Amino acid sequence: MTPQRYASCIDACVKCALACHHCSAACLKEDDVKHMARCIALDMDCAAICELAAAAMARDSEHAQAFCALCADLCDACGAECARHEMDHCQACAEACRACASACREMATAA
Repeated sequence: MTPQRYASCIDACVKCALACHHCSAACLKEDDVKHMARCIALDMDCAAICELAAAAMARDSEHAQAFCALCADLCDACGAECARHEMDHCQACAEACRACASACREMATAA
C-alpha cells in the first residue's frame, strides 16, 4: 500500500479525532461532568490514536497496520461509550468512531 491508498482511512481518522476533541470539550461543559468522565477519557485516547494512525499512514510507516488495528479497537470502545449518551456531540462522535473503526479495520487487514 502507498500513502495514497490510505487516503480514505486517513480522512476517517482525522474526522474521528476532531469529533472526539469536540465531544470531550462539550462533555466538560455538561452539568454532571463526573458522569461523563469515562466518555471524556475515551475521547482523549481515541483522538490521540486517530492522530497517530493518520500520521503513520501519511508517512507510510511500516507499523501503520498495527496502529490502525489499535485505532479500530479504541474507536469501538469510544463509540460504544458515546452511544450511551443522548447529547448530540456524543452521538456525532459515536458515528465518527464507527466509521473510523471500519476504515481502520479494513486497512489493518489489507495485504
